[in-house]
Amino acid sequence: MDQRFSISEYPDVKKVINQLDGLIKKPIYTVRPEALKRYEEEYFDKKCSKSKEMIKEAKEIIPGGVQHNLAFNHPFPLVFTKAEGVYLYDLDGNKYYDFLQAGGPTVLGSNPIEVREKVIELLNDCGPSTGLFHEYEYKLAKKISDNIKSVEMFRMLGSGTEACMASIRVARLATKKKNILKMGGAYHGWSDQLAYGIRLPGTKHTQANGVPRKMFKYTQEFFPNDLKDLEKKLRFNQLRGGTAAVLIEPIGPESGTRPLDKDFNKGVEKLCRKYGALLIFDEVVTAFRIGMSGAQGYFDVSPDLTIFGKVVAGGYPSAGGLGGKKEYMKYLTAGISGGSKHKKALVGGTMAANPLSCVAGYYTLCEIERKKAIEKAGLFGDKLIKGVQELIEKYNLPFVAFNQGSICHLETVGTMHFVINWRKPWQIPSVLNATSERKKEMEHIGAAYMAEGLVTLAGSRLYTSAAYNEEMLPDILSRFENVFKEVAIKE
Repeated sequence: MDQRFSISEYPDVKKVINQLDGLIKKPIYTVRPEALKRYEEEYFDKKCSKSKEMIKEAKEIIPGGVQHNLAFNHPFPLVFTKAEGVYLYDLDGNKYYDFLQAGGPTVLGSNPIEVREKVIELLNDCGPSTGLFHEYEYKLAKKISDNIKSVEMFRMLGSGTEACMASIRVARLATKKKNILKMGGAYHGWSDQLAYGIRLPGTKHTQANGVPRKMFKYTQEFFPNDLKDLEKKLRFNQLRGGTAAVLIEPIGPESGTRPLDKDFNKGVEKLCRKYGALLIFDEVVTAFRIGMSGAQGYFDVSPDLTIFGKVVAGGYPSAGGLGGKKEYMKYLTAGISGGSKHKKALVGGTMAANPLSCVAGYYTLCEIERKKAIEKAGLFGDKLIKGVQELIEKYNLPFVAFNQGSICHLETVGTMHFVINWRKPWQIPSVLNATSERKKEMEHIGAAYMAEGLVTLAGSRLYTSAAYNEEMLPDILSRFENVFKEVAIKE
């Protein structure tokens, strides 16, 4: 088993949090209005005219014109037609460095030929789906289990959201308890019961539009990095039926946007054992990006259940799964025949574990391991963030840049660092207004990056892959510098 990790040096969490605290207290620094207008007119309007026209037509049929939450919308979404290695190409033929990486799964880089050839071979042989068992279902599950110690069994599902849903159903069956505790600000998909406390710690039900409040009867949140708060909630739940599970993103909510102390996961594990709750690691982003043994291997923690996302299908569809210890995974027994003496969790998915996705996932993990892709992506992340930090200092900006290996953060406005405090309800409207204003400026900076040929996640997060090399770094940093030159305090 490969024990190398992408994180060469864990970030100084106290320093990062202090920097982020300072960032949201300062005036907003953003792209100058005249520079933004120039990007809009000289780049987007002139060089992306085909995208503009297609999105105009798409808006008549598709709500908002796009169907993915990660699509960048200012001044209009671009239409991408090709992905290869570190590059993306749009409908107008413009070329970009890809730091979105499909939201994180493409550790090898986009559309690697070694995986693509195996997928084409599979399509020629049996097609994408039969609804019946295929040998690569076993091979993929075995590959994951061989690398992640706590995953004694694995069941593939359609998405990370579905895996999160399944995890809490399994936890409730296994513990005979109902309450679920999640870390405030963490994202565990968009299912009813887990759309609680998302984006910012303390949001509770406020971001779950369309979900009745009663759905959150058994869901609570605790503050990130606060073991005392977690234990307080666990102790309280003992009086109301106990806690079935604690869900966490192991590097911090929203993929480490608010980073956690290195020993925090160990503390959570200890509390889960003390109070009889299952520990559920959401490794949608971190599995096979931080290490072949996942974030749990890096932090030396043994969760009871592990949630997987896009990487287990190599960026292909049917991108999710749930793994864990046999005593809990037995509740996910599938098939038409009966025979089991225990209740089965209600899960499904006709296209889950289809041959195409299993082949893609298996060979993706093989190639990640063979090419030492995790280490390579992490080392490039280190160099990228170091270069960005030097630019921040050069232009005397309040921006905060840090990384957990190949998961990189470039916070320019600190939108995700605010907190909702229900003990001071009179402050809530001003906090929500501040986050809305800052989010708009985050979109403007993201648009400037895009015009400079840099595709990011919401203008504040970047994923690196093994396809990047050091020779590309000067060009990439010069593009960031072009944007930083145009930044000033918002008037």
